[in-house]
Amino acid sequence: MSFERIWTRPRTAALATVIAAGLGALAVAGAEHLSNANPPASFRYASPDEPPSRYTFAPVVKKVLPAVVNVSSAKMVKTQGTMQGMDPFFRQFFGDDNSGFFGFNGRTAPREQREQGVGSGVIVSPDGYILTNNHVVDGATDVRVTLADKREFKARVVGTDPKTDLAVLKIDAANLPTVVIGNSDKVQVGDYALAIGNPFGLGSTVTMGIISATGRGNLGIEDYEDFIQTDAPINPGNSGGALVNDRGDLIGINTAILSNGSEGNQGIGFAIPVDVARNVTDQILRNGKVIRAYLGVMSEEVTPALAKAFHEKEVSGALVSEVKPDSPAARAGIEKGDIILAVNGKPVNDNHELAMTVSLMQPGAEVSVKLSRDGAEREVSARLAEMPGDSAKAGAQSGSLQTGMDGVSVEDVSARDARQLGLPADTAGVVVTAVDPASQAAANGLRRGDVIMEVNRTPVRNTAEFQQAVKRSGTDTLLLINRQGSTLYLAV
Repeated sequence: MSFERIWTRPRTAALATVIAAGLGALAVAGAEHLSNANPPASFRYASPDEPPSRYTFAPVVKKVLPAVVNVSSAKMVKTQGTMQGMDPFFRQFFGDDNSGFFGFNGRTAPREQREQGVGSGVIVSPDGYILTNNHVVDGATDVRVTLADKREFKARVVGTDPKTDLAVLKIDAANLPTVVIGNSDKVQVGDYALAIGNPFGLGSTVTMGIISATGRGNLGIEDYEDFIQTDAPINPGNSGGALVNDRGDLIGINTAILSNGSEGNQGIGFAIPVDVARNVTDQILRNGKVIRAYLGVMSEEVTPALAKAFHEKEVSGALVSEVKPDSPAARAGIEKGDIILAVNGKPVNDNHELAMTVSLMQPGAEVSVKLSRDGAEREVSARLAEMPGDSAKAGAQSGSLQTGMDGVSVEDVSARDARQLGLPADTAGVVVTAVDPASQAAANGLRRGDVIMEVNRTPVRNTAEFQQAVKRSGTDTLLLINRQGSTLYLAV
């Protein structure tokens, strides 16, 4: 964000004379008014020894602020070039229309340009590990961190988890200030909350509010949602910053706002609970990626109408709309139409809470599932598996599949991905999440957001099938992709 001081320059000497005369007249009038007014009462001043305000968050802010950093990123993006502003001598050859000399369209020639972004981050260990949002560093070729004391470091992306929009960075530094990791399960609606970050790139900024809601989901922001909602003002640039309680404990990572068409705060902001962030961070540091557990059901929210149709007294739980064949749910006897009420004794209020609860568990864990079927409650036991597709992903450090298609990262197409890309919800394939600008795939036209449907005329439905097909393809790979509803072939 830039600021500009606005001032006016007198255009003529006459105008300057008029302005000076006017100011002189105002000064005389002001002096006359003061001479006729009563002298002011004696001013009263606070004692220099007066203690600070009793109602202040200053000690909390002083403790947390040094651990919140500025994160700036840069990446190369392809844009459509233009011939506007070029010397007319050259424009007559390259052309302003779609023909041009040698058939070159100067108006729409593709080119690359450097795109920069600014966000925030939170230091979680003294040796330089920093937690931020994935979208702050997604696709970045250069990431830099500026500390509260103005020191700047080049950062390495240790790992990312797009499904929760989290990323872990590392800088080469020691003895850094850190935040105290809190417990987001203890957060209550009505608690005080402070949002600390770098809105609009302004540097360390603190705003205050309360916790407006917990467990927010079904917003379509991320694949796994369990947001803390707050009215503490969160603005562009706050992404990845700290949400802390009145003791200064980290309870969330600020990640999104409801903008309602504007770019500023509307009093509704969302933060990823720190319990989720801690789980993701631990897995990235331990495994290099996030491995999620899998039950094998598709579920939906229980509405009052659905509760009535299924003869349920309570409007809660997750209604099973599909059970994947040969999945842990299928082997446990869970059926379509069951309503899952609890997992390991923890109540399940809706479908997004079921997905989040299971995803944070370990593959191979034995869980007890309480469900309602035809109005009668029962419990079944299921052994969770690993989320399909997760094992096919490379370590998060590289961000690409270990398949020979260098510089390309893909993941299974979710219903949310399909919706955002303008595709049918049942679209099969893998979506490209990142393409290295220096890779051959990028040079041949593959883009982030493309959905790969076939590899060498063989359909691929998930990352595992994609990986196998690429390995078989050798040096020449023919891709059939869906780009915003249109299909085309690319040779990579």
